[in-house]
Parts: sequence; C-alpha cells; structure tokens
Amino acid sequence: MFDNSLASPLGLTHQDLQSYAANYSDDSKTWRPVEISRLLSKYQSEISDRRICASASAPKTCSIERILRKTGRFQKWLQAKRLTPDLVQGLPSPFLRCPSQRLLDRVVRRYAEVVDAGSIFMDHFTDRDKLRLLYTLAVNAHPIILQIFPGAEGWPMPKYLGSCGRFLVSTSTRPLQEFYDASPEQAADLAYQLLRVLESLRNNDLNYFFYFTHVDAGMFGIFDNGHLFIRDASALGIIDKQEGSQAAARTGENEDIFSCLVSGCQVQLSSCDAVPEKQSLVLVCQQLLPQLLQGKFPSPVQKEIDSALSLCSKDTSTDLEVLGATSRLKDILRSLRTCDPRFAYRYPDCKYNDRF
Repeated sequence: MFDNSLASPLGLTHQDLQSYAANYSDDSKTWRPVEISRLLSKYQSEISDRRICASASAPKTCSIERILRKTGRFQKWLQAKRLTPDLVQGLPSPFLRCPSQRLLDRVVRRYAEVVDAGSIFMDHFTDRDKLRLLYTLAVNAHPIILQIFPGAEGWPMPKYLGSCGRFLVSTSTRPLQEFYDASPEQAADLAYQLLRVLESLRNNDLNYFFYFTHVDAGMFGIFDNGHLFIRDASALGIIDKQEGSQAAARTGENEDIFSCLVSGCQVQLSSCDAVPEKQSLVLVCQQLLPQLLQGKFPSPVQKEIDSALSLCSKDTSTDLEVLGATSRLKDILRSLRTCDPRFAYRYPDCKYNDRF
C-alpha cells in the first residue's frame, strides 16, 4: 500500500526515484513500513536494455529475455547442476569478484525466489529461475546478499521481503544522512554502531571478509528503534577466508553482455589479494564519521575524536594504525553513549548489562 502522495493506477508516479516508501502486510490487518527499491535507476535500466538489444543487432526495443537466453553464458547455466565460479566469472559485481564454491552454494541454497530452497544443486530451478538469478547477480547483488546473510541470523541487513520485476521490497530504514544533525548522544551511538558493523564484517563466525568498494550515507540506514543496518549492499565485496577464491584471473574472454549491463565493461576491481583489512574503515573515516562527529562534543573529547579520525582516514596509514585508531575511537564513543528509551534497540537491557 502506497502513501497518497505516490498513488496512481500503477502505484509509482515519481519515476526517477530510486526507492519508494510503502506499507506492507501479510494479513491485511497489521501493516509495517517497507521500502521498494529499484535494482537499477530508470536511466540505467534503459541503457542496459539498449545494450542488450544492440548486442544482438536488434532494434532499440527487443525481447530482453529472448536475447539473454541465447547467450553462451546462459547456455552454460542451463546445463549446470551447480553454480560454480566459472559461471559467474566476468560479472561486474564486487560480490562476485572473489567467489568461492562455499559462497556460491550459499547463494543457491538460500535463493528465496524458487520453491524447495535448501539444496546446493539447481535441479529445482526452472530456466526462468536461472535467468532471473543470473540477471540479478549481473546488475545488482544487493537482494541476493540480503537473502543469504539475513538479519534474523545477526547480520546487519534489513529483511528481504520479496521482489517483482526490477523492484525489491525490504524493511524500511531512514538513511544515515538524516542524522547528521543528531544530538551528541545519538551521534556517538550511531558512530559506535557503524564501527561495530564494520568489525562484524571483518570478523565473523562464517569466516567471510566483507569490504566496501565505496561508501556514502545512503548505504546505511536506521530503524525506528535506533538500530543501524546496511541499507544498500551493492558495493560489498566478499572474500572467503576459509576457502579462498576459486576464480581464475579475470580476462577479456570472460566478458560478455552480462559483464556490461551496468558498467559498460569499464569497472576495474581490485585483486582478491590486494584488499587491505583497513579498506572499509578508511572509507568510513573519510566519508561518514566526520559528518556525524565533528564539532559535537566538549573540547578535550572532541580533540581525541578528531585525532583518531585524522589517523584512520589516511590512505597512507597501515592496517595496524587504522585498526588501532578506530579501536580508540570506539572506546571513546562507548563512554559517550547513554542508556535511555531513545535507544529502544538496547533499552532497557543497557540498564542491567554493560554489553549494551
């Protein structure tokens, strides 16, 4: 159900928006706020469709599905019983830059758009299921990441509720930039949560190392209870520290129309061995934390915060220096957090347990 401001026969009137606010119900009695997001912007979708048609020397408008079905890559997918690294080689998503078999098995096992999910084999996938998964992985892996690393299991992701065409539905959050003018207590709490999220992406029980290729304030969101989550996972890369990458070095022969739907084949991604542990922390220290924390606190504390930010935001700082600076910053922020009902995600637990 859309707000009145978005009402129309199709529900979507502001066609250039990347996302839309709506309400969702399982039973038509209880409603909750959700966000309907495009896989691609309207402009990117139009460019992508033109590239697909042009790849087959077709007119400007053509059957996208028919052309993609005829590609060599999809023909390999049709024959495949299991999703293996060679089938995703050359796709531009950072999520697939360093694929392991363990990660790809997780994609198939938890893919929510098919019945009988749970097997690592694709026997229960229809041809259209395979094409839908391949297209989604090629243009924006965000909905796949929400499905395979769900918030219900402790991952910092909103809940994936489903998709339709090139739209996906997930639980609603407010973007981080709306909190740049927050009170010092709330700013300290959000910055602390942000550093905790990045820590969980570096070190977790499944031994995956998540890193951002770039960040902006729209990539993080806050629920009504004050809890911070990753709102947009499209810039997340994943390295399997347990198995390592089973991908061959990227070469031109792996590139096809699926490599170029969004980027025009111009994306240059780092080698799997060249992603430093500090990468996400440096990006956040450069782009987000100064907006939240500068000029908010009494002089002695502000100087400590600014000093830590100065060190962790330098590209020339070593991994150890950045990790040390952000650890000090986290200790400072922890002492600035308050325990009151504004932070419903940890209240009243914080009254009885220092862990909150």
